[in-house]
Amino acid sequence: MPTDQEIIAAIKEDSQKGFGLLMASYMKPVYWHIRRMVVAHADAQDVMQETFVRVFRSFDQYKEDQPLNAWIFGIATNEALRFLGKRKGKSLLSLEDTSEDLFSLKADDYVDYSDVEAVKLQKAILSLPAKQQIAFNLHYYDELSYDDIAIITGSTAANVKANYHNAKEKIINYIKSND
Repeated sequence: MPTDQEIIAAIKEDSQKGFGLLMASYMKPVYWHIRRMVVAHADAQDVMQETFVRVFRSFDQYKEDQPLNAWIFGIATNEALRFLGKRKGKSLLSLEDTSEDLFSLKADDYVDYSDVEAVKLQKAILSLPAKQQIAFNLHYYDELSYDDIAIITGSTAANVKANYHNAKEKIINYIKSND
């Protein structure tokens, strides 16, 4: 797996080859990040395609002083929020949106419905406010640092850490209360 520096150098040398490396490295984690937000596979594929089109078109705006993964996940997060906003009849959602039903969509074959614990966990995550859900997913599933998540969400590491820990508490309480 190439490093981010190798990917950036490859893009600068040969954009087609470089973006091939970028896609090979980031397609799967970006897909799953988007999938956890939009839930449905087909929607995640559409948003992922739009994400990588935006990455390709705006790569000249990437600032090398920030982590490449944070920049890409930030674009993916914004594209997923834009998609969810259109679904809800809004032009764009933000991390400030607290719509209860925003993330409470059935997860088609994303969750193994025969695994009761997996279903409870998915429902618990989908019940969280957007900021907490994104902080939880990026830290727990994607193993990003609080600093990287802060870049993605336009927040501070302290706020991200608080959102993550609040999310964990809510998930634990949700699962306990639904036993």
